[in-house]
Amino acid sequence: MILVLLLALSGLVDSVYLTWEHFQKIIPPCSINAFLPFLSDCGKVLQSPYSIMFGVPLAVIGVIHYGLLTSAITASLLSKKKIFRYWTVLESIAGAVASLYFMYIQIGIIESICIYCTISALISFIVIGLIYIYLKKERFELHDWLYSLVYRFFFKPIFFLFDAEFVHSTMVQKGVLLSKTPLIKFMGSKLIFKDRSLNQKIAGVSFENPIGLAAGFDYNADLTQTLYYLDFGFQSAGTVTNEPYEGNPRPRLGRLPRSQSLMVNKGFKNLGAGAISQKLKNLRFKIPVGISIGMTNSDRFKTLVQAIQDIVSAFKTFEKSGVRNSYYELNISCPNLLHAKNIAFYPPKNLNLLLISVDRLKLKKPVFIKMPIEKTNTEVSSMLEVISRHKFVKGVIFGNLQKDKSNPALIPSEVEKFKTGYFSGKPCEQRSNELIKLAYKKYAKKLVIIGCGGVFSGKDAYKKIKLGASLVQLITGMIFQGPQLISQINLELIDLLKKDGFTNIKEAVGYENH
Repeated sequence: MILVLLLALSGLVDSVYLTWEHFQKIIPPCSINAFLPFLSDCGKVLQSPYSIMFGVPLAVIGVIHYGLLTSAITASLLSKKKIFRYWTVLESIAGAVASLYFMYIQIGIIESICIYCTISALISFIVIGLIYIYLKKERFELHDWLYSLVYRFFFKPIFFLFDAEFVHSTMVQKGVLLSKTPLIKFMGSKLIFKDRSLNQKIAGVSFENPIGLAAGFDYNADLTQTLYYLDFGFQSAGTVTNEPYEGNPRPRLGRLPRSQSLMVNKGFKNLGAGAISQKLKNLRFKIPVGISIGMTNSDRFKTLVQAIQDIVSAFKTFEKSGVRNSYYELNISCPNLLHAKNIAFYPPKNLNLLLISVDRLKLKKPVFIKMPIEKTNTEVSSMLEVISRHKFVKGVIFGNLQKDKSNPALIPSEVEKFKTGYFSGKPCEQRSNELIKLAYKKYAKKLVIIGCGGVFSGKDAYKKIKLGASLVQLITGMIFQGPQLISQINLELIDLLKKDGFTNIKEAVGYENH
């Protein structure tokens, strides 16, 4: 940054000199006139109508710009406040854009250049190049902030005028098309800020950051080539079932804006294990992709044994297909199934029978179990005890939808609009955090914990991490805040880790439970 400061001071000196020449009505010499008289004519440029803007000489505007830039850089060096680094980035962008315009005026309209003006432009271009290197993180933060404003005040109001499921389907289709565009493939990693402090290896799988897409959004695994570009560290596709299911009767998706929640009633809508495994079998993934597997939503299943056989069949289909997924999720907690009341995996005996059957498959990939949040601590503890005895299960996810319609986070007038379905987002947050804490205290050495529910910011994610979650999943926060939220959370996590004196996110996991 010292080099940038010296360049800004050089630009300030250059602008001050041109300002003095302007008011003294002296045309400065242009040393290259003898060699390129047809190109360089300082007098022609400095005496043109374009040398003054809104009654103010451009040289004076240059003094103001470089003065502000010098002040911003100096403040950035002396203070830890981010506002000064943001100011530096914005000032350097303004200088570069202005210089680009003025160079166009000289070459394209006046058809001559002033060497002193060109030097100022070159300084601006070098400064922005260095700023983009030195203040890369602040640049990404500003970009995300801008995208957030555009989404929340322009796109979201439009999206929320239409049916939630229609918007969801449309955005998934656009996401598929986006991943195929050459520009995205070329820009790729340039759109993502990476930091080693967020890297982890969990259950043999490497994660570049801890923020993942929860199961229930990409239920047909359409976005496995797209989510990397939104800065997701991993994703769960599905939930996928052995047989296809077209979804529960509408409405299957709705919004509760004041509650910061979504009504969800899809009931494992998906194309089925056969079709989805065929879609994925020849693909490679830039981030860890997990396959969430659940029981087919059909009233044909009358017994626990039938349900277990159905789940095992889905696992077999993916194992035989050769899909390069990094892990599996076993979703035992969806409350929107036709047989949810008759066939339950929550009783420890039933859960054990399911896990014994899956264990016989000898899966080499880690399995994480998607847990309910409406059960009591005692019931959850009993389930965890069973789970911890099966070594192929590497962790648990807390958790699924909020079934309690009287939850304090839900606005009653919004809940009344929906006669079916249950709720995601903020109404899940408190109970999710309580269960993360419970699981970490008792089973931290045996089970990895993934937090899910109510994540709308970096602080929300960090809370789950400090309670014991190694990874964090979300969906609803992205719908309300915008797709840039994932990048914002990761950038915020870097700062939060640094503030607490941690060099890697692993050090923060369970910190509040120690």
